[in-house]
Amino acid sequence: MNVKLVATSDRIILTATDMEVGIRLDVEEGIEVEAEGTALLPVQRTMAILRESTDPTITIETDNSGIRISGTRSKFRLPGGNPDEFPSVSGFEEDKYHVIPTRLFREMVKRTVFATDSESSRFALGGVLLELDNEKVIAVGTDGRRLARMEGLGQSVGDHQTTGSSTIVPTRAIQLIERALNDRDESVDVAARNNDLLVRTPRGVIYSRLVEGRYPNWRQVFPQRESAVEIDMTVGPLYSALRQAAIVTDHDSRGIDFTFADGTLKMEANTAEIGESQIELPIAYDGEPITLTLDHRYVADFCKVLDNELNFVMEIESSSSPALLLTDDGYGYVIMPMARDR
Repeated sequence: MNVKLVATSDRIILTATDMEVGIRLDVEEGIEVEAEGTALLPVQRTMAILRESTDPTITIETDNSGIRISGTRSKFRLPGGNPDEFPSVSGFEEDKYHVIPTRLFREMVKRTVFATDSESSRFALGGVLLELDNEKVIAVGTDGRRLARMEGLGQSVGDHQTTGSSTIVPTRAIQLIERALNDRDESVDVAARNNDLLVRTPRGVIYSRLVEGRYPNWRQVFPQRESAVEIDMTVGPLYSALRQAAIVTDHDSRGIDFTFADGTLKMEANTAEIGESQIELPIAYDGEPITLTLDHRYVADFCKVLDNELNFVMEIESSSSPALLLTDDGYGYVIMPMARDR
């Protein structure tokens, strides 16, 4: 695997791609270019040299025989490929795009990407759907058993908007994009095209192909009900009780009974040859008892992406209806109940 380096008069441009995801970085600070040119740098060897080097500066040179990397007390020669054969990585030349706060974009990804299913035969579920329309920006992830949706506010430039349910960014790609962003940057520019997505930061551009196909109508999954019970909860205490209840679960027995009654949420698990658990958590609910069985991993995933101090509403209706978890910052999470076996 290689990174292409292009040296111009005042900067170097680094590009890398696996044909599905690409990144292009412009570096100006700390660079002195003596001669313009291009080179292919072997990633693993070059990174090892940079990581182990104690020299304050290094020099990279190329000739017909390869690449020379040298410091004050070190010299390396590495083989070099033909830069002309390296795939191009798109720059950001769009006049239609969305400006999204960086912190919001990262939260949108972190709160939805875990719910995708790259193993599904329904290929569209192996990515995060982005809906960008005027000021509203929405990210959705689902595997068919739970669904996560995060929305917020952005700014459309040039009347940019995504087309229906087809802007699906592959799970691995959007994870890489999220890790490449820096909260110190106020915003990122996001442009959705027919077959790909471009994300521009102050330092460079990230490119991703889109998943082929159309996303399910996720709005139909969100429960619309008038008789549901809404219970105020806090992430930290729920997650702590959940981890305790899950101690006696295993891969084949993941269901935990959640019983809401008499001012208490009771979590119960029972697994043959492992044992039983019963954990109680005080809640503000004194209505008729409601019990539903949930996969503890799905509830834990919700808790993991939120701060322990965050309050949320858990909406329930019956043992056969989905649970809906809502925060006041635009996050919603639906979990389908499991069949009770006892």
